[in-house]
Amino acid sequence: MRGRKVDYTAVLIAYFSFIVLGMPGALLGIVWSPHIRDSFALELDAVATLYITLNVGYFVASFISGRLFSRLNIGLLLAGGCILAALAFAGYAIAPAWFVIVVLGFVAGFGGGILDGGMNIYFAAHFDSRLMNWLHACFGIGSTIAPFIITIVLANEGSWRAGYWMIAGLYVLVAALFYITRARWLPLNIHHEQATAAPHASVRATLRLPIVWVGIGIFALFAGLEASTGQWSKSIFFESRGVAEAVASNWVAFYWLSFTIGRIVFGFIVTRIEAGRLIRICMAGALAGMALLVWNPFPESGVVALALFGFMFGPIFAILVTATQERMGSLHAANAIGFQVAAATVGVGLLPGVLGVAGVNFGLESITVALLALVIVMAVLYELWRRMPVRSSAAYQSVMQFDPPK
Repeated sequence: MRGRKVDYTAVLIAYFSFIVLGMPGALLGIVWSPHIRDSFALELDAVATLYITLNVGYFVASFISGRLFSRLNIGLLLAGGCILAALAFAGYAIAPAWFVIVVLGFVAGFGGGILDGGMNIYFAAHFDSRLMNWLHACFGIGSTIAPFIITIVLANEGSWRAGYWMIAGLYVLVAALFYITRARWLPLNIHHEQATAAPHASVRATLRLPIVWVGIGIFALFAGLEASTGQWSKSIFFESRGVAEAVASNWVAFYWLSFTIGRIVFGFIVTRIEAGRLIRICMAGALAGMALLVWNPFPESGVVALALFGFMFGPIFAILVTATQERMGSLHAANAIGFQVAAATVGVGLLPGVLGVAGVNFGLESITVALLALVIVMAVLYELWRRMPVRSSAAYQSVMQFDPPK
């Protein structure tokens, strides 16, 4: 908590919103193959088109979120983003053709990006890494609940469309909560209960920092790895390794549950261990989990690998967001975090689709090898990020280009 009493009503609403935010991606991993594919007669890698539109919308919203949330009423912005997402997912539920879902993906992504980018910026500005980790644990709760719910629906001969009706309704509820409590969502610069006018660096000034670009790469890889593992694990287990469909679906749900448990557990210890050391521990565990997924030494090793990978990989995002706030300071942090969340959407938008194409051309097992290689790349980038200076001389001189508060 940063210089003021924690508003736990706002925190609980934020946590609920992230539960809802985590549901659509995990739901898609379950209903895509074979249910949506059969409904529209699609190939395995056709999901790439939806990921592109979803994440273009997410990217645009996240990229501008730093500017929007430093200028406008935060509660109203969050409510508006949720309404857009609700309309899009309701459209999924009634879509007569695949292209309708693809088009609506931009709207769903934009609404989700407003919520995701804005909430990360808000928590980094006002709360500590413990509450930030638990915020992201709530995302994992949503990602865990959604597969279990839709698996039950499908097992009882229900439609995949029911899952999207559920998500649309939940987004409407979250939007109402944000609107009702809009006065609670404080400006990003609050010190000792008083708003202070603080400069915000221009987008150009922040982008001149080399460390920002390395951070962008890390977040793109993190989100792409997280989404790709959730998206393709069921197909790998069910279609390549002969695991029963219901069991494979439950293993994917357990993957998301391990994310959640990891974020909860690390939320308790993040203030006791130096962040750099903690991230290194998490990276090592994630590498071990992904290596086990590639190796597959016994039939049940898949679920063990997913559990280990999820538990160790999940906390990294929140710790890095908080570290960005601390390293960049109030001048650049909102922009930098917005860029990082935007980069995460690029990773989600590109990596699962690219790996799907690889799976079609080289076999589904090639996806696991690619995932392991990308975890290694991410670990190398993190080591580079933690050693880089925060300012380059050109970027530091451009600080005076900040936009004054309105």
